[in-house]
Amino acid sequence: MNMDQLVRDALHEQASEATAPPPDFGSRVLAVRRRRRTRRLAGAAVATAVAVAVGVGVPFLDGEDEPRLASQMNRSDIIAHPDQTPPRDLIAAGDTAMAAYYTTRTVKETPDRGAYVRTYSLLDQETGTYVKTTKWSFVDVAPGMRTAAVLEKDLPTKRIGLLDLLTGEVDRWITVDRAVAGVEFSPDGTKLVATTYSKNPDLRYRADYDSDGDGKKNDWETRFGQTDRTGFYVLDVDSGDGSWSKVTGSEENLNVRQDFAFSQDGKLVYSGLTSEPHMQYYDFEGNEVDKPAKEKYLHWFVEAGLSPNGKLAAGDFAGGARTTASAINDPLTGKRLYKIPGQQLLAWVDNKRLIAWDITPGTNEFHNRLVLVTIGNKKTVPLSGFRKGNDGADGRWVPIFAAR
Repeated sequence: MNMDQLVRDALHEQASEATAPPPDFGSRVLAVRRRRRTRRLAGAAVATAVAVAVGVGVPFLDGEDEPRLASQMNRSDIIAHPDQTPPRDLIAAGDTAMAAYYTTRTVKETPDRGAYVRTYSLLDQETGTYVKTTKWSFVDVAPGMRTAAVLEKDLPTKRIGLLDLLTGEVDRWITVDRAVAGVEFSPDGTKLVATTYSKNPDLRYRADYDSDGDGKKNDWETRFGQTDRTGFYVLDVDSGDGSWSKVTGSEENLNVRQDFAFSQDGKLVYSGLTSEPHMQYYDFEGNEVDKPAKEKYLHWFVEAGLSPNGKLAAGDFAGGARTTASAINDPLTGKRLYKIPGQQLLAWVDNKRLIAWDITPGTNEFHNRLVLVTIGNKKTVPLSGFRKGNDGADGRWVPIFAAR
């Protein structure tokens, strides 16, 4: 069964719908594949049983009923836990949910070198709770929240795991010739972009001065002005096939870790830049191309990006670092259209609502929590408890969102 046929069959399952494929389309394609495999195995088992013992009834396993996922069983518009930090139970709004979160710390390797390590808590789709794991160094979750792409420890690595979030097991591995240290699903979940590095981009080195202003010397820091990034793969999730493109970029315009990501339509990839024009787009062969018209005024560190209908763009602070307001802009002109609550816009829920970090006015900018904000409404809906501490400190957790 090839990918084209799987896509056709998945489309037949939603033939009554005249709209574009939904965000979890990739997961639906993989679900068709699972059902086909289940039916083939069930049929083989029945044939074998009949041949061995005629008259012994063996039920067919039709495999039509996919297991219910926790993120789909509770279809409440808002699922909030403002008393939990880090969250223990599913957080969601509309069709967007927190699929995982991670905390960070620097692990000492030598007296002068360490590694920035992420510890993930993934949504267990059987229980609806976030479960801590130390197996993975990097994680991204596909639309539909059934599958996560995972990288093992000791980055960079030459294989990518496809983890089933219901069973907790890796369904299969995609092996590559060049080592990768970052991975991200396309918006429809059918492709992966994997960023390749010659060395671990998360290495940290001892500084002989107070690098973060906390009054302490010998802090851990990255080495600015150098990058070991070599390029990217674009891989088909179903087959694992794909191609690698060499793209290094200028060391003066890149962070040490600067992973690639997909454009909103999934037809291009881009890399963030530390200065103008802030984002560079590429085709799948690694050729530089112009920014898509609607993404011309986006900035890579404003995670929410374009609204689902592409008519609005999430902007940066509408004030200083301690502000509780953000901008919503016209994606074609960059003009500010709305000023809304929220310290940092993280993910669109629909065309009018977003999930954001927010602080209580006048408090510490690092004392923030997840909230639901609405264009045209000054009120926010708390989704989580408040984080504590500065970047990398205990109590700081970073959410990963996906369509449920």
